[in-house]
Amino acid sequence: MDNFRFYCPTEFIFGKNTVEKTGQWIKKYGGTKVLLHYGGQSAVKSGLLAEVENSLKNEFIEYVKLGGVQPNPIDTMVYQGIELCRKEQVNFILAVGGGSVIDSAKAIAAGVPYAGDFWNFFEKTVTINRALPLATILTIPASGSEGSENTVITKKKEGLKRGLKSQYLRPVFSVMDPTLTFTLPNNQTAYGAADMMAHVMERYFTQTQGVDITDRLCEAVLLSIIKEAPVAMKEPRNYEARANLMWAGTMAHNGICGVGREEDWASHGLEHELSALYGIAHGAGLAVIFPAWMQYVYTSGIDRFVQFAVRVWGIEFNGDKKETALKGINALKEFFSSLGLPVNFVQLGIQSNDIDQLIHTLRINTGGQFGAFRKLDMTDARAIYEIAAKG
Repeated sequence: MDNFRFYCPTEFIFGKNTVEKTGQWIKKYGGTKVLLHYGGQSAVKSGLLAEVENSLKNEFIEYVKLGGVQPNPIDTMVYQGIELCRKEQVNFILAVGGGSVIDSAKAIAAGVPYAGDFWNFFEKTVTINRALPLATILTIPASGSEGSENTVITKKKEGLKRGLKSQYLRPVFSVMDPTLTFTLPNNQTAYGAADMMAHVMERYFTQTQGVDITDRLCEAVLLSIIKEAPVAMKEPRNYEARANLMWAGTMAHNGICGVGREEDWASHGLEHELSALYGIAHGAGLAVIFPAWMQYVYTSGIDRFVQFAVRVWGIEFNGDKKETALKGINALKEFFSSLGLPVNFVQLGIQSNDIDQLIHTLRINTGGQFGAFRKLDMTDARAIYEIAAKG
């Protein structure tokens, strides 16, 4: 196990009817003028936004609103949010929605106190040294952004989708009411499950030795998602299934499953090019890319893939490591397929002749090399995309 430092200061307010006290929590953390950031019309039509506004009014907290965040959030919305916050002298941001809304809020929070272009943070030419405090009301369990230090934004004009990581981007608190997810369509639930599992697996597939405790944590979260996702899709108002899925999403990406070990993140890098170019759901892209990556790299650490097959999928080890490892990869694909997720480019609506474009932007975003479980270059990336195309 490697040396590590783990710091996760987010306060989680979990359970039924927790939204109604949002204003009290914002006041606790010093918010007096709030940017209320949200996505489309679902928060309005459901009455959630009105409930949040009433909670703020009850605490005499001023606020301004900025809606319209799209899936795979873009830089133009971030610039708009930064300008609005500065104009209105906002000192706190509240994101109401899923990962896209939260990621947009995080980028705005970093950009407001910075005199330059916020995209400089994503270019890695400057480092965040402060940000506005932000909080979340989670409506779509998937990204784990409600408890993570990560954000992902797409620069629309160039089609570049990039991630950023900073402790300044962790929410000070997150309200998590599983009943808010009762009306999620099945495809959104499935996308979320794939996203959560990918966050765990990016950490699970490591070359770091002696990480038994985090291996077991990863496996527990994966097994819970495998159990609860089909239940939530069959019984959308099953509170326990929804609650366990919601907390699994947080556990998958708040960092606890990755301490003391080198993480990979190659699959996320490969998928970001798909969702940047096609605007597909991130979870759908991951359902295609992750098994393709696994099929390409499993011989570089076959014992870990055997462990994954045996512990996560219950496959009996018969002495043949290759056969067992491949059975585990196939079990993952079959699970994704059982949730109605795509498993190849055709099902995503992606053409194989676009691989050149995917490689072009991937090279720009990665500098030509990426991954940790196995170091990959653009030749490797092309091979993985070709596996994904065939499924």
